[in-house]
Amino acid sequence: MRINTDPKKIEELLTRGVAEVIDYADLKKKLESGRPLRIKLGIDPTSPNLHLGRAIPLLKMRDFQELGHRLVFIVGDFTGVIGDTSDKDSERPML
Repeated sequence: MRINTDPKKIEELLTRGVAEVIDYADLKKKLESGRPLRIKLGIDPTSPNLHLGRAIPLLKMRDFQELGHRLVFIVGDFTGVIGDTSDKDSERPML
């Protein structure tokens, strides 16, 4: 797939629905280079349902894909297998 380097599309990707990009200049330069990027998102399920908090990063991943970049989803199962090990008053139930 051809990588889209349209400056307007890149600017929209970096600003629309985004609070902060840690290294804005570096990411923008990489997006403008025309080389495909591998964009990774790792999640660990806390319930069997997809909620809005999970949907928002998925939508941003789709924006990267539409520019021609490769997506990698990493789904962990540690929390789903043993429950939440944080210092909360009650553990999350096993999924």
